[in-house]
Amino acid sequence: MEKHPWLAAYPDGVHWDRRIEPVLVQRILDDAVAKWPDRPAVGFMGKGITYRELGSLTDRLAKGLQQLGVEPGVHVGIYLPNSPHCVISFFGILKAGGTVVNYSPLDAAKVLEHKIEDSQSDFLITLDMAALYPNMVGMLGKTRLQKLIVGNMAEMTPIPETVAVHMKAGKQIAEVAWDERHVKFCALLDNDGEYTRHPMVDPVDTVAVLQYTGGTTGMPKGAMLTHANLSSATQQYAESTRGEPPVLEEGKERFLAVLPPFHIYALTVNMLFGLTLGAELIQHARFDPKAALEDISSKKISVFCGVPTMFTALIDHPDTPNYDLHSLKYCGSGGAPLPVEVGQRYTSITGCPISEGWGMTETSPTGTFTPVRGKNKAGSCGIPLPNIEIKLLSLEDPMKYVPQGERGEICIKGPNVMKGYWKNPDATAEITTFDDFMRTGDVAYMDEEGYIFIVDRCKDMLLCSGFNVYPRVLEEVIYQHPAVAEVCVIGIPDTYRGQSPKAFVALKKGAQPFTLEQLQAFLKDKLGKHEMVHALEIRSVLPKTAVGKLSKKDLVDEEASARAAKV
Repeated sequence: MEKHPWLAAYPDGVHWDRRIEPVLVQRILDDAVAKWPDRPAVGFMGKGITYRELGSLTDRLAKGLQQLGVEPGVHVGIYLPNSPHCVISFFGILKAGGTVVNYSPLDAAKVLEHKIEDSQSDFLITLDMAALYPNMVGMLGKTRLQKLIVGNMAEMTPIPETVAVHMKAGKQIAEVAWDERHVKFCALLDNDGEYTRHPMVDPVDTVAVLQYTGGTTGMPKGAMLTHANLSSATQQYAESTRGEPPVLEEGKERFLAVLPPFHIYALTVNMLFGLTLGAELIQHARFDPKAALEDISSKKISVFCGVPTMFTALIDHPDTPNYDLHSLKYCGSGGAPLPVEVGQRYTSITGCPISEGWGMTETSPTGTFTPVRGKNKAGSCGIPLPNIEIKLLSLEDPMKYVPQGERGEICIKGPNVMKGYWKNPDATAEITTFDDFMRTGDVAYMDEEGYIFIVDRCKDMLLCSGFNVYPRVLEEVIYQHPAVAEVCVIGIPDTYRGQSPKAFVALKKGAQPFTLEQLQAFLKDKLGKHEMVHALEIRSVLPKTAVGKLSKKDLVDEEASARAAKV
């Protein structure tokens, strides 16, 4: 019990030492097809796809991809919103023997180019949407990317012609430059689905997904998530909802899938966990509070996993009182700390408590959970999930762990923790402790019952709407502005996003001041939307330390004092 103080906090029927079986990720879908062939698997814009149909579509895409040259060792990108294309592509790539590389529509062009080259992506699947296709077509000929596989949103709806007309009228469709470097998504499905099954590979060693995560400096790094990492994380989530009676029941649940599918949280919690349960995934291409409220109420959604900003949006929507949200049985929050008030208000409205958790891209992203039938401690992200060990490393001595109750850096070990960073052994070594735990950069303490309370970060990192934002990256880009002499970026509280970046700027001699809007226009093609600066303060000088370095701490303290004075 001393080694694992959280065991006593586990609800009856949930076992920390439950045996985890590492399997190939595509088996999750194959098993679901065998168990629930006629049950709805995906619902999208009024169209339903059964598990049998989803299995067939992924088999056919796998064969089409193999005919293009996808095999073990080939990396295929996914650049898609929530839609059936995303689920079909993910499993089709894995069945073909390839490795999935997730791309974010929020990324700037420079980052997309880096990810293509670094990940060695030869093929990429996207849609002909104006928000997606133009960003990728320019990468053909500029990068190693050989072919774009292009689908259209309408082809996965019950009335494709009508949807296509509507989307064109709304200028949501881009003109595709069809040539030998382009392949139609539907064309890859035009076969019998008899794809080549490759010899069994070791799920513990074989990478299923390259999931990119930011760094405090430089370009994003690819976390190598193996089949075992992802299948273990899925089983960890499943175990946390068991018990008598279980919180969630196989073959009976309906998930609202609005999290962006390129994010590891959405991939594991919605897609993999949902399919493991035989649930129906109700997909929304983007998060719209009104549409979410309508579907929760009318379709009797039982599971909704989101980030704090989504829960805030549902609470604050003027139409919320008009909807019955009591079908919800399980709501999970991750990506950023959940404000206590938000959790309490949401539970009072829906009757469903929010299970807050913590995790990282590098952990697939399991880490901690708040037991649905256990204690929910304000300010805590919960206790370690099954098969996960957490220790707190001394902030002064990296060869020591601190006693329970003292602050230290969260270090984690478990079958869900990544294999390492792609082509970056030095970065992998930097976050590996002397006893092979992974350092996370988050500072926390663990109470007497094993509940973890995050209090700080070792890394200079912000969490904006669940996305990691690194001030150093923003500062480097802002320095490109011809009027900027010095810049410091810090995080400021944002009731909706959790945190937002604020830039403090000192101008070059003789330079003209500029507005926040002008700075945002300058940064538009250099930063992702999630990284955009939300506040600006121009000063004659910026505070510095005794050795002449810009003092970010002074700016943070000044901001805190100014906020306190307003209260």
